[in-house]
Amino acid sequence: MTIEFLKSLLSSPVGPFTLGQLLLSFGIVLATLLLRGFLARFLFASLKRLAARTKWEYDDDFLAALEKPTSVFILVIGIYMATVVLPLSDEWITVAATIFRGASIFVVFWGLFRLADVLVDLLGHVSKSTGNDSFRGFGDLVKKSLKVFIVIVGVVMVIDNLGYNIGGILATLGIGGAAFAFAAKDTIANIYGSIALALDRPFRVGDWIQVGSVVDGDVEEIGLRSTKVRTWPKTVISIPNAVLANEMINNWSRMPKRRVKQVVGVTYDTGPETMDAIVQSIRDLLSSDEGVQQDFILVNWTDFGSSSLDILVYYFTTTTAWVEHMDVRQRVNGKIAKTIADHGSSVAFPTRTIHLENGIGPQSPL
Repeated sequence: MTIEFLKSLLSSPVGPFTLGQLLLSFGIVLATLLLRGFLARFLFASLKRLAARTKWEYDDDFLAALEKPTSVFILVIGIYMATVVLPLSDEWITVAATIFRGASIFVVFWGLFRLADVLVDLLGHVSKSTGNDSFRGFGDLVKKSLKVFIVIVGVVMVIDNLGYNIGGILATLGIGGAAFAFAAKDTIANIYGSIALALDRPFRVGDWIQVGSVVDGDVEEIGLRSTKVRTWPKTVISIPNAVLANEMINNWSRMPKRRVKQVVGVTYDTGPETMDAIVQSIRDLLSSDEGVQQDFILVNWTDFGSSSLDILVYYFTTTTAWVEHMDVRQRVNGKIAKTIADHGSSVAFPTRTIHLENGIGPQSPL
């Protein structure tokens, strides 16, 4: 009697459906919500605890990126199953299937969008671990480009699966697209410029670059349209990537060593033997200084200057950092000045000797 009563109750109509059909649909939705909660509280929580114990930092990022899309995807499947168990017409079943495919594609590409940052960071880590660190600094640009690509492909696939003719839409937008491309030619040129910069990698974030006579500073950001450079007066210059792709860029940060080229003038009352001794002493102090690159050192008495005997001092510092480079130069200059003084001579300064006729002269200096 009870069974018959239940069958009768479940078969009782509720609108266009029976109570049993509605309860089944509701049960599927409830099971879906319970499964989402299980994934969030138990499965992903357990995986996160395991990932926290590993030394690899990217497994945590992968789980964080996939958690929400996975949860939403389960909900989409549950809603679709709860819909198709109802005795709907073929037209509504087709609509439900179309919406399910579109929603599924959306969730998949949403997950890929969230994974883009992790994948690019992982690629940069692999590139650095192989000894090629040129990828560093272009990570943000690659992330933005990859995300734009994922969004475009995802939108096209969703529209296609909803039953629209992508070819027809593109053909319809062809004329408008041509007009838009002409109006946005500078923007398109900058995007192509950013691609060229990503491929050539003439600089990266943090590098000190010089472009022409206007731009001189550190690269702060490389974007899809422009690159931002922090100048020495602490202003920020935004340079279109199309301009950078066609300019000569001097990257000071790529120097393996920094050059010092200077002329030291000694007074004319210094004899030839003393000059030879001074030159040799300067060579010796450069060879013994820890801040001087020892691959190439050149010290020679080269010219009879207008006010001095000129010694060319040419060497490189081991550091390329500007402040450390200047410290080395200061230390070496102090040693050179002391060496000249120790040999009984002095550093020359501009002088002029005037010879007067009628037996008076010479008098020097004035």
